[in-house]
Formats: sequence, C-alpha cells, structure tokens
Amino acid sequence: MQIQRTLLFVAIGIVTYLMILAWKDDYSTDKSLNTQTVVETNQATQQDNDFPDSSDAPELSVGDELNSTTPEIPVEKPTNHLVNIKTDVYDIDIDLNGGDITRVALFNYPRKVDTPEEPFVLISPERSYTAQTGFAGKQGTHGGDGNATWTTKSQQYELADGQEKLVVSLQLQQESGTLITRQLEFKRGDYQIKNHYIVDNTNSSTPWRANLFGQITRDGSGDPSKATAGFAPMPTYLGAAYWAPDKPYNKIKLSDMKESNLNVEHNGGWIAFIQHYFVTAWVPEEDQKYKYSTVYQPSRDRYILRFISPALEVKPGQIKEVEANLFIGPKLQDELKALSPGLHMTVDYGWLWFISQPIFAVLVFLQSGNITIFGKEISLGFGVGNWGVAIILLTLFIKLLFFKLSATSYRSMARMRKVAPEMQRIREQYKSDKQKQSMELMKLYKKEKINPLGGCLPILVQMPVFISLYYVLLESVELRQAPFFGWIVDLSVMDPYFILPLLMGASMWFQMRLNPAPQDPTQAQIMKWMPVVFTIFFLWFPAGLVLYWLTNNILSIAQQWVITRNIVKE
Repeated sequence: MQIQRTLLFVAIGIVTYLMILAWKDDYSTDKSLNTQTVVETNQATQQDNDFPDSSDAPELSVGDELNSTTPEIPVEKPTNHLVNIKTDVYDIDIDLNGGDITRVALFNYPRKVDTPEEPFVLISPERSYTAQTGFAGKQGTHGGDGNATWTTKSQQYELADGQEKLVVSLQLQQESGTLITRQLEFKRGDYQIKNHYIVDNTNSSTPWRANLFGQITRDGSGDPSKATAGFAPMPTYLGAAYWAPDKPYNKIKLSDMKESNLNVEHNGGWIAFIQHYFVTAWVPEEDQKYKYSTVYQPSRDRYILRFISPALEVKPGQIKEVEANLFIGPKLQDELKALSPGLHMTVDYGWLWFISQPIFAVLVFLQSGNITIFGKEISLGFGVGNWGVAIILLTLFIKLLFFKLSATSYRSMARMRKVAPEMQRIREQYKSDKQKQSMELMKLYKKEKINPLGGCLPILVQMPVFISLYYVLLESVELRQAPFFGWIVDLSVMDPYFILPLLMGASMWFQMRLNPAPQDPTQAQIMKWMPVVFTIFFLWFPAGLVLYWLTNNILSIAQQWVITRNIVKE
C-alpha cells in the first residue's frame, strides 16, 4: 500500500534526522556564544601567558577585614615539591612550585571494569591537565618574580577513618612580610575542594594588592574516559563550558577556542572543562564580579580556561580572606546542582533533556529506591539494586504508559491481516483506476475500523524515548560500568559477545511475522530486511539500550499475540 510505504520511509527519515540533530548538537559551531574575537596582535601576546595579568580583572574591590590570628609558619619547603593527599574519594598530587593540582585519581571510579583496583586518573601531567589557582599581580603568587614556591608541614596527608574533614595548609612568606595561607578543605564523600586564602599583612608596612584567579589547563589530546564507552553513534562532548546570566549552560568546543577567546564579565558563575562522565570546574564566590576567559596556546596545543576576581587590597596591619570552590570528579547531578546554578547541565542530555531527565529519575528510583523531593533525598528502601533490572522495569512502565496506543495499533494491524484477501481483491479489480482503488480501500478501512497509520505509531512514539534513554546511558556516570547479569559487566558499552543484539534481531523478526504482509513489493522487501539492518546497527550500541529494545519487543509480541487471537475469535 502506497500510504504505508510512505509512512515507513517517513519513520526511517525521522530516525535519521534525529540522529543528525543529536550529532549536530555535539559538533556544530554555536554562533550564539558570548565570545569575543581577538585580533591577531592581542592573541599573539596572550598565547604565551600561562597566568592572567591583574589588568584583566574587573575594577572592583573585594574582601572583608578579619580579626584572625596569624597562621603558624610551616617547616621549610621539601626538596621534591610534591604533596600527596588521600581521601576516601581522591588521590591528589600538588606541586608546591606554583601550588598546582597536577594529578587526581578517583578511587570510586575504576579505569576499567576488569581492573577495579586501578582508579581512573582524571587530571594528569601526561595531558598537561592541571587545576591552578593563586593571586595575579606583582605582589601576588603568580606574575611577579615567577610562580611562588609554597611550604607545608608534611608531604603526605590522609583522611583518617571516622574523620569527616581534612584541611591541608600551604603557606607563602613574602619578602615584604605578607604571609599568604591557602587552605584546601576536603570532606568525606565530596568531590568539592574549597580553596580558602588568608592574606595576613600585619607584619608589612606596605599595602598588598592582587587578584584571585583560578584556571584549568589541558592539551588537545583525546578523551581518556571515552575508551570506557565503546562505540558511540552519538559522540560525547570534550570541551569547555561556562555559566552566563542569560544562559546557564554554554559550550565552547576546542575548535572554537582556537579561533576566538571567551571574554565575559558577570557576577558569580563558573567555568569548566568537560569530558565523558567527568568534569573539572572552578566556582568562585557568588557575590562578586569576575572576568571569565579562554586562551589557546598553539605552540603547546594547550587550552586555558580561567576566572579572575576584582582586586583584593590588604592594608598594613590587616588580615583578609577570599575563597573559591573547585569541583573535580564525576558528573553527579545533585552535587553539581547544589554547588552552582546550571553546573548540573554539564550532564548534557541534548535537546530531548525533558524526556531524559524523567527517565533518569525513574531509573534511579527503580535501582536504589531513592527519590528526591524539593532537593531532599528520601529512601523508600525497595530498590532492585541492579541497573539492568531497572531498565527492564522502566521498559514495562513505558509500555504501560503507551498501552492503549499500542493496543489500538495492534488491533488495526490484526484486522488488516484478517481482511488482506479482500484488500487484494480490490487492488486486482481496480488496478487500472488508482483513484477508485483508494476509495474502495478507504471504505473497507472504515467498515473494519482499520487505521492504515496505526502500524507506524508505536515506532514513532518509541523513537524519542529510545534516543533519550541512549543519552541517559551515555551521559549518566551512575550507569558507567554498571553490571547486569552474566557476561554483561557494563551496560554503558556494547555487548562483548553480541548476544543481546542477536536476540533483539530475532525478536524483531518474530514481531514482523505477526504483522500483515505488505502488498507492495518494495515495502515487503524493506520489512524483510529491517530486522537484519537493525541488528547490525545494534551490535555496537550500549548493552543497556539493546536490553531496553529487546524487552520492548518481547512485551510487544505478547501484547500483539493476545490482541490478534482475540480478533480472530471475534
């Protein structure tokens, strides 16, 4: 039938179009970003600057006087300049030459499923990936006589059992008499690192003035966490992002950073480097104005994201302090949302986020039994504890949600199968008069209560859900390396033995057998080969997504078989 063939092509076209849109969302150039094109002369001077200059900062003062006691001066600086910090979630190295965080390993996230004892390394020298902070300006820690070398009491710190908080102090005694203390605060189970600066100018006779900054540097190498995702028909995002008052989530691809520099000023906000499942973000205090910028250094193939604060001025005899939060870790939506507005959007579900977010919430509820209401997590205590089982229950829930629509479609197809001989007779009788043939067929449809569009509706309805679930599997770190049963040790990557895709293809073939055979030869060939084509596509899809489609097919077969039997009895 011509209309069915047309609808089939339309359905395939929609799927292709959705795939292209999803790809475009990740890779196309976003012309709406608030970036400022930099002239070649400025770019040339900035490309070799590792740290911001105080002239880049907003012209505002920041900081309040404190009646703090002068911090204790630590022992002399060690010779190898590396300090190691271990918490229940982190293994961190800090280089005292500049105070840079040069290496971060995440204990709770193995690099591979088969090596659970080997943590995933998010920040590392191999990728020139560092998190840096300090004060810009002649009197600061960076920009005067080079990068300062900090001192600390120990080269090894560890969060002890039963200890909820660990504070590591780095100090810098300047020749002017100013003592700068940087306190890094780590909390148990938390991926937020609070950087608290105390500037003690009580022993100096001159004013001290500098600008707080935080920045992330990284080279242009690939995404190491992407290796855990297998083949991705819709690729993950590697690049920068920032918050702006008019738009809470703005992406800047690496290719865009090569062409132009970000240069915006506003109160609060954040700037982040994003990769698959993980994010590194600087979040300064909300009540001040900051300048956010990016710089690309072509000689090193290095990208720099930074913020710089207004000037902090400390007069002789004063002590002032300022702080900024640093998030290094997995993209956990609740933690990111609590840290800063829009930061949770780094879990990027694409343009179908309004479907993906409820799907993720239902999956979390089914797996853990936890539900978040008004920002508070409530445990109901009956989660299944397995993400694969949660996906099966989600499929059942979605099937029940669209049960009536599917039932109507299956009844229509069952009736069409029943009247197939009459349809063939009409085609033969009026094969030379297409208009009369269509009129007679429409009369038959009306008499038998057949909807010729019904066969395509279930697939069309499922496509947005299918793509949304794909993004949930692709973006939600909770599903990273999540096991199911047997050979499926990671639902976020493809089935290593292709068993689920083959079962899915077989179920699709059986489902096609329940439908009436198309009279149109072209349509019949398409329907014949569709299970084979889908099976080939699904070979490299995440196992969780194939599990969803396989479960949906089995439920559809059961529903369609019962409805067809009832129609035959009638």
